[in-house]
Amino acid sequence: MAYQDIYAGWQSDPEGFWMEASRAIDWTHPPSRAFFDQGPAGEWFSDGMVNTCWNAIDRHVQAGHGDRLAVIHDSAMTGKVERLTYAQLQDQVARLAGVLAAHGVGKGDRVIIYMPMIPQALQAMLACARIGAIHSVVFGGFAAHELAVRIDDARPKAILAASCGLEPNRVVPYKPLMDQALEEAAHKPTLCLVHQRPECTAAMTEGRDLDWDEAIATATPADCVPVEGNHPAYILYTSGTTGQPKGVVRHTAGHLVALAWSVPHIYDIGPGDVFFVASDVGWVVGHSYIVYGPLIAGATTVIFEGKPVGTPDAGTFWRIIADHGVKSFFTAPTAIRAVKRDDPDGALIGQHDLSSLKALFLAGERADPDTITWAEDRLNIPVIDHWWQTETGWPIAANPLGAGLLPIRKGSPSVPMPGYHIDVLDEAGHPVAPGTLGAIALRLPLPPGTLPTLWNAEARFRKAYLDHFPGYYETGDAGYVDEDGYVFIMARTDDVINVAGHRLSTGAMEEVLSSHPAVAECAVIGVVNTLKGQAPVGLLCLKKGVTTPPDQVVSQVVALVRDRIGPVAAFKTACVVDRLPKTRSGKILRATMAKIADGEEVKTPATIDDPAILDEIRTALAGVGYPCER
Repeated sequence: MAYQDIYAGWQSDPEGFWMEASRAIDWTHPPSRAFFDQGPAGEWFSDGMVNTCWNAIDRHVQAGHGDRLAVIHDSAMTGKVERLTYAQLQDQVARLAGVLAAHGVGKGDRVIIYMPMIPQALQAMLACARIGAIHSVVFGGFAAHELAVRIDDARPKAILAASCGLEPNRVVPYKPLMDQALEEAAHKPTLCLVHQRPECTAAMTEGRDLDWDEAIATATPADCVPVEGNHPAYILYTSGTTGQPKGVVRHTAGHLVALAWSVPHIYDIGPGDVFFVASDVGWVVGHSYIVYGPLIAGATTVIFEGKPVGTPDAGTFWRIIADHGVKSFFTAPTAIRAVKRDDPDGALIGQHDLSSLKALFLAGERADPDTITWAEDRLNIPVIDHWWQTETGWPIAANPLGAGLLPIRKGSPSVPMPGYHIDVLDEAGHPVAPGTLGAIALRLPLPPGTLPTLWNAEARFRKAYLDHFPGYYETGDAGYVDEDGYVFIMARTDDVINVAGHRLSTGAMEEVLSSHPAVAECAVIGVVNTLKGQAPVGLLCLKKGVTTPPDQVVSQVVALVRDRIGPVAAFKTACVVDRLPKTRSGKILRATMAKIADGEEVKTPATIDDPAILDEIRTALAGVGYPCER
C-alpha cells in the first residue's frame, strides 16, 4: 500500500488503523481498544496484556526460527565478531532474567544498565523486559555524578554493568565510575551484576557484586511475565534544561506496535534481513532500532563497537556492510561527515562489495544536502533523512522505503508518518502558511510508542511539552512545511536567531557553509549583538588535504551566505576549528558554543564526547573577537 493511502487510512480511522497494526504482535490478552483517554496525553492499548521479550525472541523460536541469526557483534576495538542465533539469545536472556528474579527483581522494579556496545547490553535490556522490570540504560562511561543522579531518580533494585568500555587507544574502566556513583547516590541498589571483559578486570565488592558469567552459568531460566499495555517498558534519561535529567517513559504495548509497524514500512526490514544501526544502546536509536525493532521483526541486528573513523579508518562502515550482508544502514549525519572528511573522494567505499545495501538512513542531526549528495553519488542508493526524538521513540517524519519510496527532497526528512499530525505555529500558537518558518508542533494525541509522561514528573511533562501550545506536543524544533506536505527541520527553536527583527534559521546558513568544497562540517551559532540583537558566527571544520588557506575559505563562505541568503543574514564572521563539540550521539553542542561566545559561565555538558574541545572553541572564538566587550 502506498504512503498516501496509508496516511489517509490513519486519518480517516485512527482507532481502526492502530488496532489493525496491533495484530502484528502476540498478545497474552488483546486490548479492547487502541486509544485510552487517560493520563496527561492519553495511552495506548492499556488493558491488553503482553510481553516484549516474547515478541522479540520467544515467538520466533517457537515458530521454528531458532537457528536464524539474531545478533552480530562486530567489534572494531577487539577485531572480533560474535554471532548469536535466536535460540542462543533466548537461552542467555532467560538465564539472565533468572539471575535477576532470584535476587528479588520483578515486575515494576527498576534496573540500571551501564554497559558498552556488547551483546550483554542487549541481553540485559531483554532480560528486564522478560520479567516486567523497568530498565534504564545509562550510556557506558557516563560520569559518576550523572550516573548517581539517575540512580537516585530511578531508585533501581539492581545495576547491570561491564568492567570496562573500549575507546580508540584506551580502555575506560566502568566499575570504578559505578562504585563512585553508588557512593554518592542516596539510594543503594542491593545487587550489581558485572560482566568482566578480558581487557580490564574489575575489583568486586563482596555481598553486593556478582560475576555475570558465573551467575548465569548456574541460573534457572525465567519465563516471560505478561504486563499491562501501559506498564513502563523503560525509562530513558535525556538532558533537561534545569540540569536535572528528564526520564522519558515508554509504555510496553504502544512501543511494540509502533516498532512492529515502523521497521518494515520505514526501513524495509523483514525476517532474516540484516539491519545495521551505528548508534549506541544508551540512546533512543539503540533502544528502538538496534535492540527491539529488528528483533520484533525477526531480523538480524548488528551491534557495532567502534567509531566511524579511526577504527581503523573511514572504511569501517563499508567493511561491516560487506562482511555481514547489510540491507539497511542507519547512522547520524555527523558520522557520514566524519567519513567524508577523512575520505573526501570515497576511495575506501570502492574497496568493498556493497551490493546488499539498499538504503542509507540518517537522523540525529539535520542532514545537510551536501552530505546527502556526497553519499548518494558514491553509494548509488537512496540516502534518506528522517526526523524523530528521544521522546517520540520512532520517526515523526520519514520517507517510508518499505511502503514505496517518495521523491527525495534534500534538506527535508520528508513527510509525517501515521499518527503524527504536524502543524507549524507562530509564537501565539496559530498555524502559519506553507513555507513559513515557525515552531513545529504535533497535534494531540500522539501515536503509540511516544512518551505518555516523564518518570515521577507529570507536572514537568506538562510544562515542558504541553502547556505552551494547548492541544499540541511542542517538539522544540523550528522549521516549515512546504506546499506538498514535506517537512523541513531547520534548527532547535532556541537556534533560531533574531537578527535586526528577522527570524533566521542557523540550519539554512549551515546548509550554505557546508556546500563549500573545502568544508567537511560546520555549525552556526547566534551571539549577542548590541546593534542587531543577535549576529551569526560560523565554525568550520575543513576536509583533510585542503590546501586553500583558512582565511580564504572564511571570506568565501561569508560571500556565499550573502549571495544565497542575502545581506539580511548579517553573516560576517567565521573561524576554522579542528573539530566541533558534540554529544556522544553526534549532536553538535551549539548552545554551549553560543554561551562561550557570549562570555557566559559554561558548565561542561554531561553528554559531551570530549570536554577538551571546549578550550579549543574558546581559543578559536577569541581569535575572532568573542566574547567581545559590551
